[in-house]
Amino acid sequence: MEFVIGLLALLFVLFVTLGAIAAVKTARAVKRGVERAGDQVRRGVEETALRARSAQPGPVGELARVRLELRASIDGTRRALEAGVQRDPSLSEAVGLFDRLQEHARQLDGELRLLMEREPDRDRVAARLPEARERADRIRASADSLRFAAQDRARRHGEDELAALSEQIELEAGALRHWIAPEAGTPGIEGRRTGSGGAQQGAKDLGKNFGPGIGPDLGKGRPQSAS
Repeated sequence: MEFVIGLLALLFVLFVTLGAIAAVKTARAVKRGVERAGDQVRRGVEETALRARSAQPGPVGELARVRLELRASIDGTRRALEAGVQRDPSLSEAVGLFDRLQEHARQLDGELRLLMEREPDRDRVAARLPEARERADRIRASADSLRFAAQDRARRHGEDELAALSEQIELEAGALRHWIAPEAGTPGIEGRRTGSGGAQQGAKDLGKNFGPGIGPDLGKGRPQSAS
């Protein structure tokens, strides 16, 4: 009885522990989903504001355009690598390099955001603009290089797969069109028909050979009756 009670208590503790773990995982997943949704909303609002400021003349508008171009390059490269690494695991190293590059892009974007929003001296903003543009161009060039390489690799991989598939289809099509012809000397239906007709023709010829004048006259050997 004590063993049964102890076993039930152990099962109860186990179920409670598993339930607590599942609840914690669910809460964390929900939290990550909420944070992800919040980041997307915040990013959408920021990009809308950047597009509005990019139409302005002067250094502030130029900084807004630099940030938009940098974000577009980084986002496009991230999507290309994430989609490619699912089909081609060899892109994992490129993903690791891109993660490091993305940190530089985030740092630069933060610096440009502070210049736009917190720096009242427009001359200082204008002075920082060439250096910021040069850094952004370097990051964009590296991101574009990774994206273009991933796209070229995916296209080449697709072409190789298509070529191999076309070759297999041609081989299968040839196999479907191939059939084994009857071996020489093996009579088929037509041969059997020909053989039957030849036998009939031979019997007719044999009957002709035993016609009158050539075949034996069996009546000549019988004795003649006296008249």
